[in-house]
Amino acid sequence: MKQRIITGVVAGAIFIAFLVLGGYFFQVFVGILAFLALSELFKMKGLHILSLEGALATLAVLVIAMPFVTKLLKLGADGPFLLFGIFIFAMMAVMVFSKGKYSFDDLAYPFLSAFYVGFGFQALNLARVSGIVIVLFALFIVWSTDSGAYFIGRQFGRHKLIPSVSPNKTIEGSIGGIVSAVIVAVIMGIFLKAQLPSMPLWLLAALTVIFSAIGQLGDLVESSIKRHFEVKDSGKILPGHGGILDRFDSMIFVLPIMHLLGLF
Repeated sequence: MKQRIITGVVAGAIFIAFLVLGGYFFQVFVGILAFLALSELFKMKGLHILSLEGALATLAVLVIAMPFVTKLLKLGADGPFLLFGIFIFAMMAVMVFSKGKYSFDDLAYPFLSAFYVGFGFQALNLARVSGIVIVLFALFIVWSTDSGAYFIGRQFGRHKLIPSVSPNKTIEGSIGGIVSAVIVAVIMGIFLKAQLPSMPLWLLAALTVIFSAIGQLGDLVESSIKRHFEVKDSGKILPGHGGILDRFDSMIFVLPIMHLLGLF
């Protein structure tokens, strides 16, 4: 627990520092997080990030996760996904001339991983452009969901949620996480009304139910991936917490849905 607390404080301070800096500093920081998360996915499957497919997948994830790259290249709003597709085509060309070393199946995992990670972290950068409070709102929704699910689940959990994916999660815990997130969202909606999108408090609470549920889905998706590869954590870069993907699995799902529903 001591190790978890120390790591949490240090990592949190670093994240907040870059969040406050914003601009290119934050985008590059998010790009580094995306690269580390991609590396964790590669390692789980036994692939090397320092490989041809690793290099192309890394470029693909960075052009999505760091929007300023395509802005500098003046490629327009669809630039990130245009470049992402070009990197896939490049890997397909390698497949043709690799004399059987790469198959179509070999392309799927690296670039699906790059899209999964890049799409979520791109939304984090877009949220920062809208304001620090929007990012903090997403973070507090995820944290309160995790905390509520943990404590309510430990105290009242009786019915397993999806035991084949995450045997310790319960339906009671899941509901407790949603209730906790709604309470936090309402408090933020009252005290930070000017910094959040203009909407009735009841609508913010209703949307938070969706965000909290989606965040739990993101956590379950990563749990499913780890169970498939028979690993406990996605990585070890955060002592006591696991890997980058372990910390951002819910955010990767929540932020794009927040963007879709108009919160930024």
